[in-house]
Amino acid sequence: MSERPRILVTNDDGVRAPGIHVLTQSLVHAGRDLVVAAPLDDRSGASASLMARYMDDILYEEVDLERLEGVPVYGIDGPPALAVLASRLGAFGEGPDLIVSGINPGANTGRAVLHSGTVGAALAGANFGLSGLAVSVVPGDPIQWETAAAVAVAALKWVEAAPRGTVLNVNVPDLPLDQVKGVKLARLAPFGTVRAALINSGEGRISMELQASDQKLDDDTDTMIVLDGYVSVTSIVGPRAVDAGDAADALAKAMKAPLA
Repeated sequence: MSERPRILVTNDDGVRAPGIHVLTQSLVHAGRDLVVAAPLDDRSGASASLMARYMDDILYEEVDLERLEGVPVYGIDGPPALAVLASRLGAFGEGPDLIVSGINPGANTGRAVLHSGTVGAALAGANFGLSGLAVSVVPGDPIQWETAAAVAVAALKWVEAAPRGTVLNVNVPDLPLDQVKGVKLARLAPFGTVRAALINSGEGRISMELQASDQKLDDDTDTMIVLDGYVSVTSIVGPRAVDAGDAADALAKAMKAPLA
């Protein structure tokens, strides 16, 4: 990676959301070369979706964010992974070398990161061989944006030195920076800080909501680590082939066809 990589900043909450504003300001102060491209509206839960209303004519607009003079900012009519794709193809000038996604107001922990647009943007970048950093913070009153931004700048230094294609998922506790207990490497929990629950189903309508869970998780999981006041750090990978054993042979036999 070059000495001063070009960084795409994105999120899934919308280009005018406070988290991306604070994150971008912190990266500017850290001397990074930035372009911001994020959804025009809230696309939370979009995962790595590329869906737009019209793929052959995707609308976008330049956005003026306060105290970000000199940083090009674009709002795109699509999810964050689409912003990554468009940026990589040169839609907003020179393509990025690295993706930073966030700051998401709400932890992205557990295997449910599969559905996260924040994490999905970083994974979309990895699909192009780019490294990525996804940053989320446990919500509070007030939300500790500055803590999460400081952690993001520090984590970015590690990501920049890591092999290309590295994706780091970082979750920050609801604490001022001087009260954060430390940083811990974490494995993905079975679920995050909340879980989906079915409220009602019938007459053509399904109602669900996210509810806090009182189920005990292992202490070394990302969900428990961040709730215990530590920054949780998890390196994740996108789709890749793994050894499926005799699956192909079994399928060939089931089809009564020779194995190629």
